[in-house]
Amino acid sequence: MILRSLPLRPVSAMLLLALLPGCNESKAPAAPVAPVVLTTDPITFGPNDWPWWRGPNRDGIAIGNQDPPLTWSETENVIWKTPIAGRSHGAATVVGERVFLAKADVENQSQAVLCFDRQTGKPLWETELHRGGFDKKGNQKSSHASVTPACDGTRVFVNFLHDGAVFASALSVTGEKLWETKITDFVNHQGFGSSPAIYQSLVIVTADNKGTGAIAALDRASGAVVWKQERPKVPNYTSPIILKVDGREQLFITGCDLVSSFDPATGKKIWEFPGATTECVISTVTDGKAIFTSGGYPKNHFAAVRADGSGTVLWENKSRVYVPSPLVRDGYLYAVMDAGVAMCWNSATGEEMWKGRLGSDFSASPVLVGDKLFAVSEKGKTSILRATPKEFELIGENTLGDETFATPTFCGNRIYMRAATTTDGKRQETLYCLGKPDAK
Repeated sequence: MILRSLPLRPVSAMLLLALLPGCNESKAPAAPVAPVVLTTDPITFGPNDWPWWRGPNRDGIAIGNQDPPLTWSETENVIWKTPIAGRSHGAATVVGERVFLAKADVENQSQAVLCFDRQTGKPLWETELHRGGFDKKGNQKSSHASVTPACDGTRVFVNFLHDGAVFASALSVTGEKLWETKITDFVNHQGFGSSPAIYQSLVIVTADNKGTGAIAALDRASGAVVWKQERPKVPNYTSPIILKVDGREQLFITGCDLVSSFDPATGKKIWEFPGATTECVISTVTDGKAIFTSGGYPKNHFAAVRADGSGTVLWENKSRVYVPSPLVRDGYLYAVMDAGVAMCWNSATGEEMWKGRLGSDFSASPVLVGDKLFAVSEKGKTSILRATPKEFELIGENTLGDETFATPTFCGNRIYMRAATTTDGKRQETLYCLGKPDAK
């Protein structure tokens, strides 16, 4: 297997000593804290892997020359399928010969990570991390496992809201629990669904909420808190996303009525200004100069914001691209609105190029493979569009199951899709591996 390795940036012991006391939630002077010895393990994954939320480049775009199927059904182009207990909305993470999923089972109030063989779908292991303490509050579209795990090649990271607090956990790729760190207490409003982000020696977790909101970076090897920032006391649902914009890597968080940029290595705030809306879900994307923000409460909002700290809004409209994250390709922005309308804008000017109705509601984010856009509705229908600014071009449609909230994962000419079917009042989730007979 060809491995992709991401370089690590050293963080000085003096910097860590300066940052760590700030992680103490008490107002009292912090006791001296020994510096954290950060891991030097490389981040490794193959060219046909999907290691974390939104894919290798964190932008929803599959890399390489992939050739996924354009047609499928319960029997056509199904390489394997495996039943999953419970109700969960997180996407699959694929690294090496393993597929990882977060799982929640309401009946026994358990939260776990599952692992499957990539080639056969055979269950390899299940590690329970939490039991009990399920909060009955939440949006009807949320679940107790709406996160996508992240994998650095040797460890799997996952976040769960459990018993009134958000915890980050790490497991080995063979299922052993390595560490668990409490991020913050959490006042539930409509659920929790923030996925972890891996950056150099760190795994970064956000937990915006009406109580003690926080964003924290933990050492991947030990789970020790390296830096932590308080957040406004309002509900928000977006995941941390790291993109190279305006000549530097920046960690972006939108929502809480703010657009915020942090240095992902140190947690230092680069810039922040009022914008977006109170509650956001999407992960922002970039064209290299601007980032694109959206929200759905208390107003519908979509905007292009210059990512240089100036606070300049290049353009804005009232489209409701609240839950499904958008995509940028060759100077054009593609999005699927929650109500099932696909849109294309010029990313620099905001000029609308086209719009087309797909029907139904959408929670899963679209994924771009080559020049094809795959968008899955909540009713399990996948619409395949041509990613071109010229016109709305629907290439095909396929339905699998009757309910889908998880974003599909595309890697190695295969599609890993989590869908559910209800028969005689009984709901059953299934993980499908779709591909042509010779797909790898």
